[in-house]
Amino acid sequence: MKIGAHVSTAGGLATAFDRAEAIGAECIQIFESAPQQWGTAKLTDEQVAAFRARMAETAIAPVFIHGKYLMNLASADDKIFRTSVSTLRSSLNIAGRIGASGVIFHTGSHKGMGLEAVFEQICGACVKVLADTPEETLLIFENTAGGGDTIGSKFHDLGKILKRIGSPRARVCIDTCHAFAAGYDLSTKDGVTATLEELEREIGAGNVAAIHCNDSKTPLGAARDLHANIGEGYIGEAGFEALLAHRALRDVPFVLEVPGYKLDGAAKGPDQPNIDRLKAIRARVGAG
Repeated sequence: MKIGAHVSTAGGLATAFDRAEAIGAECIQIFESAPQQWGTAKLTDEQVAAFRARMAETAIAPVFIHGKYLMNLASADDKIFRTSVSTLRSSLNIAGRIGASGVIFHTGSHKGMGLEAVFEQICGACVKVLADTPEETLLIFENTAGGGDTIGSKFHDLGKILKRIGSPRARVCIDTCHAFAAGYDLSTKDGVTATLEELEREIGAGNVAAIHCNDSKTPLGAARDLHANIGEGYIGEAGFEALLAHRALRDVPFVLEVPGYKLDGAAKGPDQPNIDRLKAIRARVGAG
């Protein structure tokens, strides 16, 4: 089990590995360009080579790209939908160029129409994107906290989408904060066991490409996406002990997206204290 974090690429994509080394991350997630804006990175061959060289040199892997926040494959607005599909395709092609495992993305919101109304639109778009992108890259759906008509708060919905797409490249990323907010109790051993049993039934544990490892600032079922540092939220250290100890997740990379601590006057996202805390839990439960 590898433990890593989302890290900045400010100053160039390859600088992600410098930041990862500084906090002790063993795998990483990055944005290939600003997540709040349309348009993907225009990388030169030299930049791609530098990224791949640093990945080989540091052995920090796997690498995941997080998709644009603007994407909505369920949108009724044709321009937003088409731009979302194009952006997702471009991100997957970038993943292929730099040697990233794939793209983790939010499916979007049906805006009150219901999943059935947009189901074929989402799945059809993903089938086309997969056909136009490198075969070694993964299309990774992230579960949601359940607010704002977002798609994917329940494992059943994600499993249904994966079955319809019918490709081994279609996988999921389970965000622990999102799952907890959506009503999956990850704060106890029994809750973790029940959650992972449902995950196996609906999706299959083998289809989990990554875990976004985040504590929750809000209580169970709050439907709010508010991340907390490891052990300082409602999931708590006992919940993460149960998660890291579970056999089904032993080979899945855990990627932190926590707020971090104010080490130099301001919290800057995942940091070494959170990495160290999760590594200590891993050692304690023998998941290393």
